[in-house]
Amino acid sequence: MIEIPNYKTLNIIHIVCDYNGTIAKDGMVHPEVKVLFETLAQSYTLHVITADTFGSVAAQLADSPVTIKVLSGSDHTQEKADFIDKLGAESCAALGNGNNDAAMLQTATLGIAIFGEEGCAKDTLIASDIVCKDVTDALSLFLHPKRLIATLRK
Repeated sequence: MIEIPNYKTLNIIHIVCDYNGTIAKDGMVHPEVKVLFETLAQSYTLHVITADTFGSVAAQLADSPVTIKVLSGSDHTQEKADFIDKLGAESCAALGNGNNDAAMLQTATLGIAIFGEEGCAKDTLIASDIVCKDVTDALSLFLHPKRLIATLRK
């Protein structure tokens, strides 16, 4: 549990990450992400949610301690938000960069927009609680919760 003065108390159990543009570029996971996942999995349940545009998510994350959710419907924005709801929005942090991540970030108790190499959609930026320049900075927030407190306190 992370108590953020004059903001809210975070009781995050699940970290849900978009794939392409967030933890991966052109279908390939950033190597540092796999290392961070190993450490984070000791304290959190990790999920990756994706349309799997490049068909690479299963192979890329085969040895990682994550649950993979491949989207199948036509409304990925709603599917992602529904996934957060099913896990329990109050226990979820969500990371994303694309337009179809905005509702997921808005639904989760903590939404982190990633302004990485692919950029970040305006609606996702607005829906977020925090913006990070890359995914390793974002994931590291959960290893150093005082950074969350410093950024979010009012």
